[in-house]
Amino acid sequence: MKKIIGIILIVISATSFGTLAIFGRYAFANGIDTFTLLFLRFSVSAVLMGGLLILRRESLPRGKTLLQLIGMGALGYVGQSFSYLTAIRYASAGLVALLLYLYPVIVAILSSLVLREKVTPVKALALTIALTGTAFTVTPEGGQLPGILLALAAAVIYSLYIIVGTQVMKKVSVLQSSTVIFASAGLVYGVLMIFNGPHLPTSGFGWEVIAGTVIVATVIPAMAFLAGLQRIGATNSSMLSTLEPVVTVILAAVLFHDTLKPVTLFGGAMILVAVILLTHSELRQNGPIGEVGEVSKLV
Repeated sequence: MKKIIGIILIVISATSFGTLAIFGRYAFANGIDTFTLLFLRFSVSAVLMGGLLILRRESLPRGKTLLQLIGMGALGYVGQSFSYLTAIRYASAGLVALLLYLYPVIVAILSSLVLREKVTPVKALALTIALTGTAFTVTPEGGQLPGILLALAAAVIYSLYIIVGTQVMKKVSVLQSSTVIFASAGLVYGVLMIFNGPHLPTSGFGWEVIAGTVIVATVIPAMAFLAGLQRIGATNSSMLSTLEPVVTVILAAVLFHDTLKPVTLFGGAMILVAVILLTHSELRQNGPIGEVGEVSKLV
């Protein structure tokens, strides 16, 4: 049951995270700039999580654990998102997305070295299929060297975020970790927004987009990912997260009438095959997956 819940949580996370690009597209169309969007995204999420923290009478982490969570937000979330958004200026969105989704490979390598997670032949096969499917889904094109390097940096930063998160989540609840991570990222983006000049929503629809970004594309997926990470480990969580670009592509086709090319559909099908293969394999195994901590009382 623990594995099933973990898999479901990561699928929910990937599905919700897949909406972020959609909300971002609506936000930019309504005059909201990147720094303002990310500041509102993380700061409002932090306020919501802080309120729940008070209601549940949970205290903030302290000492080394608090510093690690601050680093995950101020360095991990901020560094990954900044590198990703900047990379798109120098390379095609498809190429940047493909390079970002090298992170399951990096996580698998780091997990085997740091967390002593075993990379089974089935995992290796599922990982290969998922990465190949991602390449077809995002249809990569060319790009300049700065864009390629920044996209690779985003993949490495996110991989380290997952590895650190696997260790930290043994000591704190999902609610505690999410509050600190969101607040740290929001503080950094608040400073950047001040220097760049705020571009707040000017319509009711713009604020609805912000609300959707906070709830659907931030709070739900981040908490679901951390909770799933506790149950199935870093490698499996990162591999299942490759569902995210499939969700984004489908939503873009439905909402913005973006063309779904046959190669894109083929890539999406490959990712789904990889997810099914991994899920079937893990559910057949006995015992815990990887080195995970206690389940949060929140979920």
